[in-house]
Amino acid sequence: MENIVSAPKTDSYHFRINPKVRAEVEAVYAKSGISFTQAINIFIQQSLNAGGFPFQVTADNAEFMRAEAMKRLMRELDAGKNSGALVEEEEVYRRFGVTPE
Repeated sequence: MENIVSAPKTDSYHFRINPKVRAEVEAVYAKSGISFTQAINIFIQQSLNAGGFPFQVTADNAEFMRAEAMKRLMRELDAGKNSGALVEEEEVYRRFGVTPE
C-alpha cells in the first residue's frame, strides 16, 4: 500500500463530532501546523503501519474498548451457536482479551 498521507484523496468518510471538541482538536493540531483532516490521515497511516491502534489503549477509553469487545464476542457467539464445537468460557475471555468481572 502506498503512503496514504501523500496519496490522492478520492473517497470521503463523514462522522459526527461535538463542535466544541472539534474546535479544541483543530487548535491542538494547528499548533503542529497540520489540519484535523491531515491528522486523521496520519492516524490511519499509523494504524496500518501498526496493524491496529498506533497507541496504547488507556483507562480513559477502556470502557469503550470493553463494549466493542463484548459486541464482537456476541457476534462470534451468535455465529458459532450451531457449529457443534464447544469452547470453554475461560478460553473465550482469553481469545477476546477480556477479564471476567
